[in-house]
Amino acid sequence: MGPNPSAPALEPLPFELRRQQSQQEQTEVTPTADPLALCLIRAEEDPVAAQAEANIWLETTIGLTRAHGLHCRGYAEAQSGNWEAAAASFVAARSEPAVINSKYKARLGAIAANALITSGDAQGGLAMLDQAIPDAARSGFAALEAEMWLDRARAQVALGEAEAAGVSLASARRLAPSSSQAWLLSATLARRSGDLETARAQIEQAAKLNLTNPEIALEAGVIAILAGDEDSARQNWQTVITLNPNSPAAVTAQGYLEQLTAE
Repeated sequence: MGPNPSAPALEPLPFELRRQQSQQEQTEVTPTADPLALCLIRAEEDPVAAQAEANIWLETTIGLTRAHGLHCRGYAEAQSGNWEAAAASFVAARSEPAVINSKYKARLGAIAANALITSGDAQGGLAMLDQAIPDAARSGFAALEAEMWLDRARAQVALGEAEAAGVSLASARRLAPSSSQAWLLSATLARRSGDLETARAQIEQAAKLNLTNPEIALEAGVIAILAGDEDSARQNWQTVITLNPNSPAAVTAQGYLEQLTAE
């Protein structure tokens, strides 16, 4: 019933969902980023055109502006699904000597690691996070540091390092105790490890922080059914269907309910 408790990996978030900076944060991290901001917007609308623009930009610029061009090219490549190329562009941007702002260096490391993990290179993603997490810590960028600990956990689960992933998730919860995603992933890992008591406590915390997230309700149902609480499982899955009737999560929840009915 539900996702396989022994499944090898927590799925990385799609790249486009990782760009969670506010405009204020983006300006703070990249003080001269107006052209970059415009290029990133163009990449979302027309990745091919944005990549071509970034390549022209790279032919005529140096220093921090060149790093911005690599940043934009990587984002355009990611929007096109070319994760390996995107990772290479982000790593190159981070490696530019002019990138000395710790927050921006951390952000580039975070998106490079995410692209590496999404491309299937979990080990490369971990190596990049080892470099980028200290940058975020030095600059006091706790929100980004927490995101990187989540990515670290995903990579570690993909590599079969469940215990290490648990340590990474604990760091994410410490840095961002109000992150429902951190509590959700922690609950999922605890459930896959067979610790249903911890999983239930953690998914309850995730639900308190985000009452409308269908993934939380799905996981709560899976944990409940494994704990022998069918009524709670049904209630959680029905909530997903009621609140998100046309979503993929609702399809999954309906499938779970049908399995219960068939038994």
